[in-house]
Amino acid sequence: MFSRIEKSYFRLSGSLRPNLLAFLYCQFSYFGGAALILSVHPIPMMLGIFAMAHGMTIAAYLIHDLGHNALFKSPRHNALMGRALNWLTGGCYATYDNVRTTHMRHHVDNADVILIDYRGYLARHPIQRRTVEALEWLYVPVIEFLMHVMLILAPFIFKEKKDQRTRVIRITIIRFSLLLMVFLHSPLAYACYLLAYAIFLTILRFMDALQHNYALVPALGSSDDLARHRGDRGYEESHTFSNLISTRHPWLNLLTLNFGYHNAHHTRPTAPWHELPKLHDMLYGNDTRVVIPFGKQLSSFHKNRIGRVIGDDSETQGNQFAQRLRDGTAVGAGGVSFLTPL
Repeated sequence: MFSRIEKSYFRLSGSLRPNLLAFLYCQFSYFGGAALILSVHPIPMMLGIFAMAHGMTIAAYLIHDLGHNALFKSPRHNALMGRALNWLTGGCYATYDNVRTTHMRHHVDNADVILIDYRGYLARHPIQRRTVEALEWLYVPVIEFLMHVMLILAPFIFKEKKDQRTRVIRITIIRFSLLLMVFLHSPLAYACYLLAYAIFLTILRFMDALQHNYALVPALGSSDDLARHRGDRGYEESHTFSNLISTRHPWLNLLTLNFGYHNAHHTRPTAPWHELPKLHDMLYGNDTRVVIPFGKQLSSFHKNRIGRVIGDDSETQGNQFAQRLRDGTAVGAGGVSFLTPL
């Protein structure tokens, strides 16, 4: 029975069990974490925060694979599951099609396509910039929150999205009503949810920050900027890096559903998450030149959490970024999550 289901619906043989476990895990962690938070008992609430944050993380990386049609044979089945999981991540204000289309531009155009030019805005408004930098110093993921807020505001700001206004209003009413119910049940539970969401966004931004030294291009910016490196596989490989949690204990990379095997993913985007370690070994073997040691990732992320607000455009040129990755001093990028498309 299970082999028949796998053969009929899943893209690759052997995909049913790992994907079923991943789907069940993210649901159990999210809703189980929510139950622990709503219990309003201190220790269960603490456990619930981390369970919920990790449930959202696994859901996000499943959405990433679904967007590549890497799990199911039918694009329709990938889309149905992606839309459902996007409600868990809070990215549902944007349509699944927008999520997928924007991320495909990242792969085709070899650029980090961002929702808005927040760097330019902050550079022109020093008070807002100092406020954001102060919060980022405290590890509050302000830029990521800003990008998610823009998902709600985009249909009312950009005429290209005005046809989505009714949809966004409806989703906003549903989600904010649920949040209000949580707040009325317990303001502390509401605060725990916000903390879980902040942890979730921090995990995503940590994984995104150093995987590329692509130029940041606003989604509604110049088409010439997007076309500059379109289809250039050599440029893509030389500007892509794998940020594994561990090379010695590969199972630890499952904490982010193997998203750290990023060179392997860009080489074969339709390879599902559970195939990436094997693909990475086949492509690179013991060659660690594309792999950023985890300690250097932590060092770069910590040291440049303020500098990342405006970024360092010089890192997109030459070998400076690769050297900084080895030194643990790279600035990297912010606001480039695949969950915040336009």
